[in-house]
Amino acid sequence: MADPQNKSAVECRMISPQFVVPDVVSAAEYYRDVLGFRIRGYFLDPPIYAIVARDSVEIHFGKADIGGACSPNIQRREGSIDAYIWVSDLDPLYAELKERGAKIVEPPTTQVYKCYEMIVEDGFSFRLAFGMDVSSRPDSSARS
Repeated sequence: MADPQNKSAVECRMISPQFVVPDVVSAAEYYRDVLGFRIRGYFLDPPIYAIVARDSVEIHFGKADIGGACSPNIQRREGSIDAYIWVSDLDPLYAELKERGAKIVEPPTTQVYKCYEMIVEDGFSFRLAFGMDVSSRPDSSARS
């Protein structure tokens, strides 16, 4: 087995979570209309898969099997999230999402681990944290 400490010739660049939902079209449209993503595409007819993107962040939606329910992490562990999205500036995003009517579960707060973040819940109860590292800012404790 290769030593994970050694630099690989391959660079991992992005991760795209897949949320299993009962309706991929309504999920994609929610992310477009409320969270400001763009719909990259639907797959098959009727759609069983969709991809949305905002800048370099992609989220994939797969249609649940018949009778299958959404399973956000919050149902299995209190306080958990389903995806963490790093942003360059949280305050303008907070204002944008608030104006669009997003369900903001936790407004922007500086956490003990020196990230300034907020948590948003989508229409299927999946939770997204949007955050930025403020550890090098002298005023990081002021943003809370």
